[in-house]
Amino acid sequence: MRYEGTIYRPPSEAYSLLVQVTIGCSHNTCTFCGMFIDKKYRVRPQEEIFEDLEDARMRFPSVGRIFLCDGDALSLSNDRLIPILDKISELFPECERVNVYGNAIDVLAKKPEQLRELYEHGMRMVYLGAESGDPQVLAAINKGSSRQEIIEAVHMIEDSGLMASVTFISGLAGKAGWKEHAVKTGTMISEMNASYVALLTLMVDQRTEIARQIRDGEFQLLSPEEVVAETYLLLENAKPQKPCVFRSNHASNYLSLKGNLPDDRDAMLKKLKMAMADSGMLKDEIFRLL
Repeated sequence: MRYEGTIYRPPSEAYSLLVQVTIGCSHNTCTFCGMFIDKKYRVRPQEEIFEDLEDARMRFPSVGRIFLCDGDALSLSNDRLIPILDKISELFPECERVNVYGNAIDVLAKKPEQLRELYEHGMRMVYLGAESGDPQVLAAINKGSSRQEIIEAVHMIEDSGLMASVTFISGLAGKAGWKEHAVKTGTMISEMNASYVALLTLMVDQRTEIARQIRDGEFQLLSPEEVVAETYLLLENAKPQKPCVFRSNHASNYLSLKGNLPDDRDAMLKKLKMAMADSGMLKDEIFRLL
């Protein structure tokens, strides 16, 4: 297996075979993200990808899951993706699922039948970073997608048979806009009806634009207690119409939450209220290491 640069994958892909099909991220201008700063986006040649898959087949007796890296493998056309999926099916008949990162623009560039085609060839989940439901925050972080575009993309993913796992980030609006960020993220969760939602907490990479904004006094970070209050308000407004797995147990989070919406919402709100009364429940900053 050959890897270029630092490799990132969702926490739930910890035991997956990681295969780079693109290098970097096609957008790569979000103000808070330093994951692909040192990489220039490009697509790997198909023969290199096939060689890596064949190498993995010789090395590993069983591969149940495969994750296609880097930042948005879904940016590839179906003409490029389907041969990769078919090669995986040929080499790893035991593989249960192939998952990818994507963004709303990637999804909206495809027709519904093209997303369905990816499902039929073995893709199962698209991890999509929404970050916020607040249009002002999305513009401020240079997300490149609007609230409505993200909601539409999630609907397209779910309607195709694929599952959407959507990530939001606590603290991303800073002290100035946390209430709007919380409310509009909660209502966005209600509207998009994704299979999975993950809530992370902002961690600052000093190479990013948001780090400069903090240094220059343009952006004020939330305290841990304010992050908890923001999360409470977010969950109060998160009322999806179909079952949604909700996780806020990433290494970045001050308080671990895990449950299903809407069934476990009250229990998670109760835990948050307890943490608001007792800050000793919150993770110390030194343990928020990635």
